[in-house]
Amino acid sequence: MLVLASTPEDTAAVDLASGALIRLRVPWPEGHQPDLASFDVVEVVLAEDPETDDLAQPEAATVAGLPRHTGTLRGRRVRRLLQALAASPDGPLLGFPGPSAPYWEFRGQRPSAALVVPSRGPQLIRRRDEGSTWVRFGWDRDDVWLPVESAEATRALHAARRDRLSGKALASALGFRPHYLLVGLTRPRDGYCLKVCTAVLPRG
Repeated sequence: MLVLASTPEDTAAVDLASGALIRLRVPWPEGHQPDLASFDVVEVVLAEDPETDDLAQPEAATVAGLPRHTGTLRGRRVRRLLQALAASPDGPLLGFPGPSAPYWEFRGQRPSAALVVPSRGPQLIRRRDEGSTWVRFGWDRDDVWLPVESAEATRALHAARRDRLSGKALASALGFRPHYLLVGLTRPRDGYCLKVCTAVLPRG
Protein backbone atom coordinates (compact mmCIF):
# COMPACT_ATOMS: atom_id res chain seq x y z
CA MET A 1 0.00 0.00 0.00
CA LEU A 2 1.13 3.52 -0.82
CA VAL A 3 0.09 5.81 2.04
CA LEU A 4 -1.54 9.11 1.12
CA ALA A 5 -2.74 10.24 4.55
CA SER A 6 -2.83 8.74 8.03
CA THR A 7 -5.00 9.87 10.95
CA PRO A 8 -6.18 8.07 14.09
CA GLU A 9 -9.50 7.45 12.30
CA ASP A 10 -8.08 5.77 9.20
CA THR A 11 -5.19 5.55 6.75
CA ALA A 12 -5.95 6.34 3.12
CA ALA A 13 -3.70 4.35 0.80
CA VAL A 14 -3.38 3.12 -2.77
CA ASP A 15 -3.22 -0.63 -3.34
CA LEU A 16 -0.11 -0.92 -5.49
CA ALA A 17 -1.40 -4.13 -7.08
CA SER A 18 -4.74 -2.74 -8.28
CA GLY A 19 -4.38 1.05 -8.08
CA ALA A 20 -7.53 1.25 -5.92
CA LEU A 21 -7.97 3.77 -3.11
CA ILE A 22 -8.55 2.03 0.23
CA ARG A 23 -9.31 3.35 3.72
CA LEU A 24 -7.47 1.19 6.23
CA ARG A 25 -8.76 1.05 9.78
CA VAL A 26 -5.60 0.48 11.79
CA PRO A 27 -5.76 -0.62 15.46
CA TRP A 28 -3.32 2.01 16.75
CA PRO A 29 -2.50 1.51 20.46
CA GLU A 30 -4.24 3.93 22.81
CA GLY A 31 -2.27 7.16 23.03
CA HIS A 32 -0.16 6.30 19.97
CA GLN A 33 -0.45 8.74 17.10
CA PRO A 34 -0.07 7.39 13.55
CA ASP A 35 3.55 7.65 12.42
CA LEU A 36 3.05 7.11 8.69
CA ALA A 37 3.81 9.83 6.15
CA SER A 38 2.52 10.46 2.66
CA PHE A 39 4.19 8.18 0.07
CA ASP A 40 5.37 5.65 2.65
CA VAL A 41 4.98 2.10 1.39
CA VAL A 42 3.55 -0.32 3.94
CA GLU A 43 2.56 -3.96 4.05
CA VAL A 44 -0.70 -4.80 5.80
CA VAL A 45 -2.74 -7.89 6.58
CA LEU A 46 -6.50 -7.53 6.50
CA ALA A 47 -8.40 -8.72 9.55
CA GLU A 48 -10.43 -11.92 9.30
CA ASP A 49 -13.55 -9.76 9.72
CA PRO A 50 -12.48 -6.60 7.86
CA GLU A 51 -15.67 -4.53 8.42
CA THR A 52 -16.32 -3.94 4.74
CA ASP A 53 -20.01 -3.18 5.23
CA ASP A 54 -19.85 0.53 6.16
CA LEU A 55 -22.28 2.13 3.70
CA ALA A 56 -20.79 5.60 4.23
CA GLN A 57 -17.24 4.35 3.61
CA PRO A 58 -17.40 1.51 1.09
CA GLU A 59 -13.59 1.63 0.63
CA ALA A 60 -12.94 0.87 4.32
CA ALA A 61 -11.27 -2.32 5.51
CA THR A 62 -9.92 -3.28 8.95
CA VAL A 63 -6.27 -4.22 9.36
CA ALA A 64 -4.95 -6.96 11.65
CA GLY A 65 -2.03 -5.44 13.55
CA LEU A 66 0.05 -2.42 12.65
CA PRO A 67 1.31 -1.72 9.11
CA ARG A 68 4.91 -2.73 8.38
CA HIS A 69 6.89 0.08 6.79
CA THR A 70 8.87 -1.20 3.79
CA GLY A 71 10.07 1.99 2.10
CA THR A 72 9.07 5.18 0.30
CA LEU A 73 7.94 5.67 -3.27
CA ARG A 74 8.14 8.82 -5.36
CA GLY A 75 8.61 9.85 -8.94
CA ARG A 76 7.00 8.72 -12.16
CA ARG A 77 5.14 5.71 -10.77
CA VAL A 78 3.50 7.80 -8.04
CA ARG A 79 2.54 10.48 -10.56
CA ARG A 80 0.85 7.85 -12.73
CA LEU A 81 -1.01 6.33 -9.78
CA LEU A 82 -2.30 9.69 -8.53
CA GLN A 83 -3.25 10.89 -11.99
CA ALA A 84 -5.34 7.75 -12.50
CA LEU A 85 -7.12 8.34 -9.18
CA ALA A 86 -7.88 12.04 -9.70
CA ALA A 87 -11.62 12.74 -9.46
CA SER A 88 -13.46 14.33 -12.37
CA PRO A 89 -15.03 17.72 -11.48
CA ASP A 90 -18.41 16.91 -12.99
CA GLY A 91 -20.68 17.22 -9.99
CA PRO A 92 -20.80 17.85 -6.24
CA LEU A 93 -17.74 16.78 -4.28
CA LEU A 94 -18.18 13.16 -3.07
CA GLY A 95 -21.54 13.02 -4.80
CA PHE A 96 -23.62 15.38 -2.68
CA PRO A 97 -23.74 19.15 -2.03
CA GLY A 98 -22.90 20.76 1.28
CA PRO A 99 -20.33 19.98 3.99
CA SER A 100 -22.02 16.93 5.56
CA ALA A 101 -24.88 14.44 5.33
CA PRO A 102 -26.75 12.17 7.78
CA TYR A 103 -25.23 8.71 8.06
CA TRP A 104 -28.56 7.04 7.32
CA GLU A 105 -28.65 8.61 3.83
CA PHE A 106 -25.67 6.60 2.58
CA ARG A 107 -26.20 3.40 0.59
CA GLY A 108 -22.62 2.42 -0.26
CA GLN A 109 -22.99 3.60 -3.87
CA ARG A 110 -20.72 6.63 -3.89
CA PRO A 111 -17.10 7.08 -2.84
CA SER A 112 -16.19 8.38 0.58
CA ALA A 113 -12.78 9.69 -0.52
CA ALA A 114 -11.53 11.60 -3.54
CA LEU A 115 -8.23 12.89 -4.81
CA VAL A 116 -9.01 16.40 -6.01
CA VAL A 117 -7.15 18.76 -8.32
CA PRO A 118 -8.51 22.20 -7.37
CA SER A 119 -9.63 24.48 -10.17
CA ARG A 120 -8.67 27.44 -7.94
CA GLY A 121 -6.35 27.59 -4.96
CA PRO A 122 -5.81 25.91 -2.60
CA GLN A 123 -5.57 28.35 0.29
CA LEU A 124 -4.92 27.31 3.90
CA ILE A 125 -6.72 29.39 6.52
CA ARG A 126 -6.41 29.45 10.30
CA ARG A 127 -9.49 30.38 12.30
CA ARG A 128 -8.05 31.80 15.49
CA ASP A 129 -11.36 31.93 17.33
CA GLU A 130 -11.73 28.14 17.24
CA GLY A 131 -8.11 27.12 16.64
CA SER A 132 -8.94 25.19 13.48
CA THR A 133 -7.34 24.97 10.05
CA TRP A 134 -9.40 25.13 6.86
CA VAL A 135 -8.70 24.80 3.17
CA ARG A 136 -10.47 26.85 0.51
CA PHE A 137 -10.43 25.79 -3.13
CA GLY A 138 -12.42 25.72 -6.32
CA TRP A 139 -14.19 22.57 -7.48
CA ASP A 140 -16.18 22.74 -10.68
CA ARG A 141 -18.25 25.92 -10.09
CA ASP A 142 -18.22 25.62 -6.29
CA ASP A 143 -16.21 27.58 -3.76
CA VAL A 144 -15.38 24.86 -1.23
CA TRP A 145 -14.32 25.34 2.41
CA LEU A 146 -13.32 22.22 4.38
CA PRO A 147 -11.76 21.62 7.79
CA VAL A 148 -8.23 20.25 7.55
CA GLU A 149 -7.33 17.11 9.52
CA SER A 150 -3.76 16.92 8.25
CA ALA A 151 -1.14 17.49 10.95
CA GLU A 152 1.48 18.30 8.30
CA ALA A 153 -0.61 21.04 6.67
CA THR A 154 -1.55 22.52 10.04
CA ARG A 155 2.09 22.57 11.17
CA ALA A 156 3.13 24.32 7.95
CA LEU A 157 0.53 27.03 8.48
CA HIS A 158 1.52 27.57 12.13
CA ALA A 159 5.24 27.58 11.32
CA ALA A 160 4.68 30.33 8.75
CA ARG A 161 2.98 32.43 11.45
CA ARG A 162 0.32 33.45 8.99
CA ASP A 163 -3.45 33.14 9.08
CA ARG A 164 -3.68 32.56 5.31
CA LEU A 165 -1.33 30.87 2.89
CA SER A 166 -1.66 30.41 -0.85
CA GLY A 167 0.45 30.40 -4.00
CA LYS A 168 4.23 30.63 -3.57
CA ALA A 169 3.97 31.24 0.18
CA LEU A 170 2.00 28.00 0.63
CA ALA A 171 4.44 26.05 -1.52
CA SER A 172 7.36 27.43 0.52
CA ALA A 173 5.69 26.50 3.83
CA LEU A 174 4.83 22.97 2.67
CA GLY A 175 8.15 22.36 0.94
CA PHE A 176 6.43 21.50 -2.34
CA ARG A 177 3.92 22.90 -4.79
CA PRO A 178 0.46 21.59 -3.80
CA HIS A 179 -1.33 19.79 -6.61
CA TYR A 180 -3.81 17.37 -4.99
CA LEU A 181 -6.13 17.52 -2.00
CA LEU A 182 -7.27 14.27 -0.43
CA VAL A 183 -10.87 14.74 0.67
CA GLY A 184 -12.86 12.19 2.64
CA LEU A 185 -15.92 11.59 4.75
CA THR A 186 -15.49 11.11 8.47
CA ARG A 187 -17.15 8.36 10.44
CA PRO A 188 -20.44 9.53 11.96
CA ARG A 189 -20.14 12.45 14.35
CA ASP A 190 -23.42 13.19 16.09
CA GLY A 191 -25.08 11.19 13.32
CA TYR A 192 -23.45 13.09 10.43
CA CYS A 193 -20.52 12.30 8.14
CA LEU A 194 -18.45 15.42 7.44
CA LYS A 195 -16.30 16.27 4.44
CA VAL A 196 -12.72 16.95 5.55
CA CYS A 197 -9.34 17.39 3.90
CA THR A 198 -6.84 14.82 5.20
CA ALA A 199 -3.82 15.64 3.02
CA VAL A 200 -2.31 18.28 0.77
CA LEU A 201 -0.10 16.49 -1.74
CA PRO A 202 2.39 17.29 -4.53
CA ARG A 203 2.01 15.87 -8.03
CA GLY A 204 4.12 12.87 -7.05
